[in-house]
Amino acid sequence: MKKELLMGTALVSTLGAASVAEAVTATMSGNHQTGMEFDSPTGGTDTNAQINDNNFSISLSETTDGGMTISSSFKLMDENGSAGDLDAGFTLAFTDGSKLDVLNAGNASGSHAVSIPGSAGAEGVATTSTNSAETGLDFATGSTVLGVEYHTAADFIADGLKASVSLSTDSGAAATATYRVDSHVAIGATYVTDLGDTAVTLGGGISQVEGSKTTGNAATNDTNGYHVGLSAVTGDLTVAVGFADGDKVGVGLTSANEMTGDVVKAGVKYVTGDLTFNVGITAADSTDNTLGSSGGSGDAKDVTSASVSYAVASGVTAILGYTSLEASDEGSSTDDGSAWYIGANMSF
Repeated sequence: MKKELLMGTALVSTLGAASVAEAVTATMSGNHQTGMEFDSPTGGTDTNAQINDNNFSISLSETTDGGMTISSSFKLMDENGSAGDLDAGFTLAFTDGSKLDVLNAGNASGSHAVSIPGSAGAEGVATTSTNSAETGLDFATGSTVLGVEYHTAADFIADGLKASVSLSTDSGAAATATYRVDSHVAIGATYVTDLGDTAVTLGGGISQVEGSKTTGNAATNDTNGYHVGLSAVTGDLTVAVGFADGDKVGVGLTSANEMTGDVVKAGVKYVTGDLTFNVGITAADSTDNTLGSSGGSGDAKDVTSASVSYAVASGVTAILGYTSLEASDEGSSTDDGSAWYIGANMSF
């Protein structure tokens, strides 16, 4: 009887221990930003609206006995009430400092786009949906969810250099009359160095995307492009410039267009005490056509923005922003105007 009791106790203890699993480390972060935008289009009626930007993210991570960290994250909420990003993959961080993003990894070229200061507000002047001019340095960085991106460790080949390479393959989605991304390959790099009291960051990348559609003319060019950017930080002053050039397919009202465009951006940020001042300018030009055709007139967006941010308390920032836009679609001036924004952001 004694043996049976001992065996029963051991069995219960073993099953109890086996049912308890170590939990990964979970952290949460996000922000709530709300404010009023006052939009003044040159050829239309002044409007105002409340603008919300709500984000809530969960990050998960755990480290193996061998020192490799496995992590992932997802958004429960993204911006104004929309569903969050729930298709995140995994990141494997190795002991030598390198990382591998697996599934929905993104595009290595876009990972190294230099941040250019501009208004911190949520204001903007809407343009017609057929204006294909792009205002971001990473506008030609498509990918599919079936992709990976490898990030080197810091000081790769040279001190201050980091690089990454990414690729993705056909997602298996059915082709339609709208152009879709089938695969991509991209590389990017960032180099950081000090010039006296100034920290200089140089970033750039190249991306090539292959795509398809079932009907209509084939694309003259698949989505592809490159970008370069330079940022210099001296004390509380940041100055940055960037340039991008490329082709993009699947733009415009029908998402069955292709465009060739370029973007020039420049910005300045200055921090003094609890105040942060931002000023940015963007000049974007493009020519768009239906798939397979050529010629056409140009589209353009010239954007000037500025903002003043005040740190009211830890995690709480008041923002006053202003943006001015001059735009043209198919060579004709349209959608000019300006917008103001006043609001606050709470982050955690």
